[in-house]
Amino acid sequence: MSARSEGQPGFTLFEVLVVLAIIGLVTAVVAPVLFRGLAGTEARTVAYEIAAALRQARGDAVAQNVDVAVVFDLSGHAFAVERSRPRAVPEGVAIELYAASVEQVDAATGGIRFFPDGSATGGQVTIGEGETRYNVNVDWLTGRVSVGEAGDG
Repeated sequence: MSARSEGQPGFTLFEVLVVLAIIGLVTAVVAPVLFRGLAGTEARTVAYEIAAALRQARGDAVAQNVDVAVVFDLSGHAFAVERSRPRAVPEGVAIELYAASVEQVDAATGGIRFFPDGSATGGQVTIGEGETRYNVNVDWLTGRVSVGEAGDG
């Protein structure tokens, strides 16, 4: 008689290897889908940080009855509300600025200015990471700040 009788429960080595192979295949298929959902996370975070800085500048301009600008240093990968400490943009995240020519200091530095009545010079900041891109738009008439994926409407 053998050590294992026919009626004992258990798995053979072959069955265990088949299950491990199936788990490996499922992981190979599912992992890229999960990580694709994470692509652009830094860009989205930076877009919302920039939108918050722009809204802060608008609020400061209205509350203090002064012009307040958000300045972008594209070569230094940073932005700042006037008279505030600059905030860094991660190296892997590209940033582009479309602003009024009067607010352009040079090719790599410019800003969006808010006025005491809530209006602004207007503009758009495009933030990208890989193929994922976000636009932060500032309406010149109302100073309204909005964030959306590039290509949406």
